[in-house]
Amino acid sequence: MYSGCELFWEESGWQIAGRKLEVILEDNEGVPATALTRLRKLVETDHVHMAGGVILSNVAYALVPYIEAQGIPSFYPINSADDLTQRKRPKWLVRTGFAASQYMHPFGEYAARVLGHKKVVMIGLDYAFGWETVGAFQKSFEDNGGQVIQKLWVPLNVQDYGPYVAQIKRDANAVFINGLGRWSVLFAKEYGASGLKDRIPLIAGGTYTDEHVLPQLGDETIGVISAHNYSAALDTPENRRFRAAYEKKYNRSTSVYSENCYSGAQLVSAAVKAVNGKVEDRPALMAALRAAEIKDAPRGPIKMDPYGNPIQNIYVRKVERVNGKLQNTVIYTYPAVSQFWKYNPEEFLKQPVYSRDFPACRYC
Repeated sequence: MYSGCELFWEESGWQIAGRKLEVILEDNEGVPATALTRLRKLVETDHVHMAGGVILSNVAYALVPYIEAQGIPSFYPINSADDLTQRKRPKWLVRTGFAASQYMHPFGEYAARVLGHKKVVMIGLDYAFGWETVGAFQKSFEDNGGQVIQKLWVPLNVQDYGPYVAQIKRDANAVFINGLGRWSVLFAKEYGASGLKDRIPLIAGGTYTDEHVLPQLGDETIGVISAHNYSAALDTPENRRFRAAYEKKYNRSTSVYSENCYSGAQLVSAAVKAVNGKVEDRPALMAALRAAEIKDAPRGPIKMDPYGNPIQNIYVRKVERVNGKLQNTVIYTYPAVSQFWKYNPEEFLKQPVYSRDFPACRYC
């Protein structure tokens, strides 16, 4: 995440709107109480003009009361907890990355209408990100005529996916997996060894095959179709330039995490320029953040919506081996997708946030 931001700041000469940019990096250790202590230090001792970062949803939510009380302009470039830009929208915070449900709504439609899947088994990690990813896919998939016939929730401390793979209903047309990092590696090996790969296709949330984990996966992952707001294989001039610069500096591939933070830094820069560098004017800076727009980010055009979340392209990707390496080849693009997809925002917000139990599994 930090490397993505750092690359943009280096390219900008560590300046925005003629003012020197100073970055103070703190480790929140993934612990809400620690994160709050670090944020207090940044605001009250270092007197920062803006705060940003955070990956875990429990940390993201825990910081909001302090951000609101202090009135400190803040941005989350990666955290995807839906309600941060839906039912519990803060005044002093925007998200520049994506909402968890944002890339799953179009993918649910794609799975039903284009892939033609009728019955899907879903396997998700048993916490907010898993619930929101699974829930959004389920709603859209079933709204387009599909049926989720089984939902299996996996604890975060899982060491063996064998018992879960064994439970998969064999009459499914596809298995949907929500995973990332070590969970992707564990599941991929188990699914490959189960003999199901050639019988029941695997589809996934985009983090499952994100480039941060793709080099650790093997041939068992070839053919997996997923969706997200970025792919390192996206063939545009902006992404080719970004990817070359990032790989040269860090000797690793770009990913959702690095790109979303690079373009998050772009959005912040656009906002600071819009207020002519007068970052001390917090209300003006926050208004500029909410109105920020980037037409040529590596992931494609980005425009903030009235709720503090980007409107952006969502890409359907297929894992292929190209020149000896796995990549997420883009096979379809949904342009200008909002976090509410094709749903009316007011009506959508009347339903509960996606959870372990919502939507209910009517066809299980």
